[in-house]
Amino acid sequence: MSEFEIKAATITDVPVILSFIKKLAEYEKLAHLVAATEDGLREVLFGQRQYAETVIAYYQNEPVGFALFFHNFSTFLGKPGIYLEDLFVDVEHRGKGFGKALLIHLAKLAQERNCGRLEWSVLNWNQPSIDFYESLGARPLNEWTVYRLTGEALEQLARENFANE
Repeated sequence: MSEFEIKAATITDVPVILSFIKKLAEYEKLAHLVAATEDGLREVLFGQRQYAETVIAYYQNEPVGFALFFHNFSTFLGKPGIYLEDLFVDVEHRGKGFGKALLIHLAKLAQERNCGRLEWSVLNWNQPSIDFYESLGARPLNEWTVYRLTGEALEQLARENFANE
């Protein structure tokens, strides 16, 4: 693995990051939902307020995968955590340990930052990924259901006023 390394992404990596986002969306059969742009990613990843971080995996000096993550917080633990939004390795480079290396990198980062957990979501149909994550000791949180407001529903709620305002 001497030809393999993981580096923190820089602003010049934005085209590579967007490429990986699009490849992940294709794999997840969600390409029609990708609205991210290079300009938008530059702003949110490297602008005045950075909302997330990205690391890129390189094999023989070529990008082969990435992980995009951000901090969350556990009130019960009283500690920050790392939420892994996206993990992707190019199809031709799967099975070489690169995905595991990215997760090891994030686990070490979580430890260095005194985080209480590293967590992520996986689509229910993605059995290869589920099997991989469980082989590492990760366990599903079946008692939790993720809720999301987006688009018109988010806009509608934001337009409402609380009776006491």
